[in-house]
Amino acid sequence: MTTLADHPLDADRGSAVSGTAAPASVQTFSRIELPDEVRDALGAGLAEVGDPNADIDWSMTRYLQIFAGLPTPILQQILDFGRHIDTPGVTLVDNLPVDALLPDTPADGGPSRDKRSFVAEGVLLGLSGLLGEPLGVRTEKSGQLVHDVIPVPGGAMTQTNQGSEVFLNFHSDIMHDVIGRYDVANPDFLVLSCLRADHEGIAGTHYADARDIQAALAPEVLETLRSPLFRLNAPGSYVRDVAGGAEVLSDPVPLISGNDEYPEIAISANGVQPLTTGARAALDRLQEVCRAVAHGVHLRPGQALLINNRKGVHARTSFTARYDGRDRWLQRTYVRRSLWNIRYRVTPENRRVHY
Repeated sequence: MTTLADHPLDADRGSAVSGTAAPASVQTFSRIELPDEVRDALGAGLAEVGDPNADIDWSMTRYLQIFAGLPTPILQQILDFGRHIDTPGVTLVDNLPVDALLPDTPADGGPSRDKRSFVAEGVLLGLSGLLGEPLGVRTEKSGQLVHDVIPVPGGAMTQTNQGSEVFLNFHSDIMHDVIGRYDVANPDFLVLSCLRADHEGIAGTHYADARDIQAALAPEVLETLRSPLFRLNAPGSYVRDVAGGAEVLSDPVPLISGNDEYPEIAISANGVQPLTTGARAALDRLQEVCRAVAHGVHLRPGQALLINNRKGVHARTSFTARYDGRDRWLQRTYVRRSLWNIRYRVTPENRRVHY
């Protein structure tokens, strides 16, 4: 079995496994670093907006105006990330503004009641607005647009964003859906922003692009993964809060689909049920290959990851949480290019929040 120790993950290394690499023309990781003066101007503008929840659409409009002041090459790179099929699946944005004062990391996995400034939220939502429209889901963080991703004592060993003590397997962020497909209404993008690193600085976020994955798979394994031989379990939050701990499985689906040159991938973190022994072996091989080809980042304050949730899958290494107010604290958004084609899920009380 391939392990992370066997394949150290580094954002700057090439994507290769078993001597097979993705085409040289494919760039699946990129990095953007803001100049100090751009960071400071951006931070000053975001600090003036205040709490975005007071009027989210007004705030999103202001964020768009503020981020439009980025240097044109940087702004275009972020916009291109969201609008083109041949761009990288993950981009690290560095030297972003941060809140001058940060309260304790919340203990319950929810928003901080003591946070008095909202620069971090502005960074997160501003970047999200360049990619599409942030949305909330009732069964994920109670429909909030900004998700606080924090270790929670009761969830330390789970395959969820509350976990810490286990390796969070490579997965997509998916949605339980009554249509039977969990890979239709799922976010097109995630934005992950770091407010506070873990104590030892060892928690890694890793991204494996479907283009690199395909290039590393044997043809017969890829054929199996492209067949409807798998059922995805609903997200852990849905299983915990709605289903009482029971599995809630999707219709049979392939894990890899779409055009050979521009494939799409969907894996549930909370479990995949293979329907044949061959599918089980292919799933095991898929997780091995994801570890081998992944790009890895140890996020620090002032850094954010733009993640294409369809082009690839992501994971998190284990770390030790102390629950002392100084634990790892990320914020996350779910982003759709358009909310129109999931309008069947919209809640009557909030046009950005879905079932």
